[in-house]
Amino acid sequence: MLDLMRKNAGSWVVKALLGAIVVVFVFWGVGSWTSHQEGVVATVNGEAISRQDYSNEYNRLMDQVRQNFGAGITDEMLKSLQLETQALNQLIDRLLLKQAAARLDLRVADEELARSIRGIPAFQSSGVFDPRRYQQMLPLNRLTPETFEMMQRDALLFAKLQRVITDSVKVSEAEIADWYTWSNAAVKIDHVPIASEKYAKITASPEELAQYFERNKESYRTEPELQVRYLHFTPEPYMAKVALTDADVRDTYDSAPERFAIPATVEARHILIRVAPDAAPEAAEKAREKLADVLKLAREGKDFAALAKQYSEDGTREQGGALGAFRKEAMIQPFADVAFAMKPGEISEPLRTRFGWHLIKVEKVNEGRTRSFEEVAPEIANQLKGERARSLAYDDAEAVYDAVAGSGDLAGAAAARKLDLRTTDFFTRRGPVPGVSKAAEFAQAAFQLAPGEVSDIQDFGDGYTLLQVADSRPSRIPELAAVEARVKQDAIREKQTEQAGKDARALLADVQKGAALEPAAKKAGLTAKTTDFFKRGDSPPDLANEPEVARAAFELSEREPLPAEPIKTSMGYSVIRFREKKPPAVDGLDAEKAQIRDRLLQQKKSKTWEAWLDQLRQSSEIVRKKDIAQG
Repeated sequence: MLDLMRKNAGSWVVKALLGAIVVVFVFWGVGSWTSHQEGVVATVNGEAISRQDYSNEYNRLMDQVRQNFGAGITDEMLKSLQLETQALNQLIDRLLLKQAAARLDLRVADEELARSIRGIPAFQSSGVFDPRRYQQMLPLNRLTPETFEMMQRDALLFAKLQRVITDSVKVSEAEIADWYTWSNAAVKIDHVPIASEKYAKITASPEELAQYFERNKESYRTEPELQVRYLHFTPEPYMAKVALTDADVRDTYDSAPERFAIPATVEARHILIRVAPDAAPEAAEKAREKLADVLKLAREGKDFAALAKQYSEDGTREQGGALGAFRKEAMIQPFADVAFAMKPGEISEPLRTRFGWHLIKVEKVNEGRTRSFEEVAPEIANQLKGERARSLAYDDAEAVYDAVAGSGDLAGAAAARKLDLRTTDFFTRRGPVPGVSKAAEFAQAAFQLAPGEVSDIQDFGDGYTLLQVADSRPSRIPELAAVEARVKQDAIREKQTEQAGKDARALLADVQKGAALEPAAKKAGLTAKTTDFFKRGDSPPDLANEPEVARAAFELSEREPLPAEPIKTSMGYSVIRFREKKPPAVDGLDAEKAQIRDRLLQQKKSKTWEAWLDQLRQSSEIVRKKDIAQG
C-alpha cells in the first residue's frame, strides 16, 4: 500500500506544512536503525549503533540549532548545548525502546502505518489524502518516503509501548482529594509594597555609569543583522495561465463526492449533574434522583434554559446549557445516540456518561445532505485554479533554484529571467522586515543561511520565496556613549532597588522583633495593605503579576507568620505577613473531580514512563566508545 501511495505521487508542495508533522518525530529523529560493525560508536545490549547513524543524528540536532539561532550561534553556545552527548543519548534511548518493544512482541502493521499517514492533514487536499503532495513535500525537508515512513512506524511503535507501560496507572480518591485541597486552599495576607521608583532623588555619577556598564556589557550587546536579496513567486499572476475544463471540475467532484457532504447536526441543550466514573452506587443514584426532580420540573413546563442555569454543573450553565449545533461524532456515546434519536422539543430521560447524569432537550434537527455538482462547481473551479496557479509558481521557483544550485548567482538568474529581485534593509532575527508579509518566518529562514547560500524554496503563505544573504552585521557590544541613556536609566534603577531592599529588610526586622506592621510601615512612610483571600496561581488585584509574593504567602502560617526575607518583586520589594488561611469548600470537589483525575493521571503516566525508561537504562549493558561524548 505504501508503494502504491508513492507511485501515484506528483503535485504542488507546501513545505511549511511539513514542520507540523516533523515536529512529532523530533524526539525519535531520523536514524536509519541499521548498524554496521564498521564504525561503531556504542553498543546497547550487544546491538551496535553505527557512526553513520550517529552522524545523521548529530547533523539533525545541528540543523535544529541553526533554525533556532542561525547566524547568531557561537562556539560557546554550541559547546554548552553538548550536541554530541545529546545525539548519542537519543540514539541509545531509541534502541532501548526498540528492543523493549520487540521483547513484548509489539508491531505496527503496514495498514496501520498507511492509515496514520493518510490521516495527516498536511498530506491532504480538501480533507482527502493526496499522494502527489505527500511525494513532493518530503524531499524539501531532506526526507525520502522510506525514511519518513520508518520514522512514523517507530513513532507508532513507541506510542504503543508507552501505553503498555502506563495503562495500569491509576489515581486514587485520596490523591484527588489532596490535590483539590492543595490547589483550592485560600490565604489572606498583609503586605507592604516598597516600590523602587519611590526613591526618585537617587542619581548615578559618570563613574558609576561606567562601572555599571562594565559589569553589564552583555545586556547591551546588539543583535546580529542581515540584509537579504530575494525572489517572490506569487500565484496570482499565474491564474490567467491556468486552462481549466468542465471535465476537470466534474472529475474532481466525482472522485470524492463525500467531500461535499453536509453532515446531519442537532441543536440541543443539556443539564449535567456530575458523577465520577468510579463513584459509589449510592452517590450515582443520589445524583440521578436529583436530575429526575429537574426532569419533572421541565416536563411540567419550566423553562429548560432557566433550569440549566440553576442546576447544571457544566461549563454551558451560564448559556442555559446550550450546546449549539453539533455532529454525531462530536459527542461522546451514548449522549450522541440519544440526541440524534430525538425529535425537536423532546426531553430525554436521565442519561449516564463518564461525566455524570444528563438531561437533553433537542431544539432543532438539521438533516444531512450532499451538495449538488451545480452548487459546488464554482467553488471547485476556484480551488483547482488556485492549486494549479500555485503549482506554476512553484515550478518557476524550482527552475530558478535548480539554475543557481551550483553558482549561487541569484542576481544573475533573476536578470536572465527578467524577475524582480528585491533587497531588504538590515533586520534582526525578530524583524521587522519592511515589505515582507510574514516577517518573523522570513527572518527565521534568512538567519539559517550561510553566507552566499540560496535558501530552499520557502512558503510563507503568500507564494514561494528564494532568499540569499546580501550582507551581514555581527553582534557587538556598543560603546558606552551609544547607549548611555539606557545605561543611566538601568543604573539608577539598580540603586533604587537596592535602597528599597535595605528599607524592606529594616521594616521586616522591626516586625520580627515585635513591632506592629501597620505603625512600623507608616513610620517609614509606607502603607500596609490587606489582600482578599486568593488561591495558588491567582493574582489578587493589588498583587497582579507578582507570583513570588503569592508563592511565599502559602509558605506562611499562624506559627510562622513572617518570611525570613522580604520578597523581591517586579516593582521593588514587599514585606508580607500571614493573616488567615481557609480550606476549600467540601462540596466543590465533585464538580472538579473529573478534571483533577485527568490532570493527575497524565502527570503520573509521564512520571511512570520516565521512571521505567530510567530503569531500562540502568538495567541494560550500554558501552560507549571513548572517542564519542559521554553522557
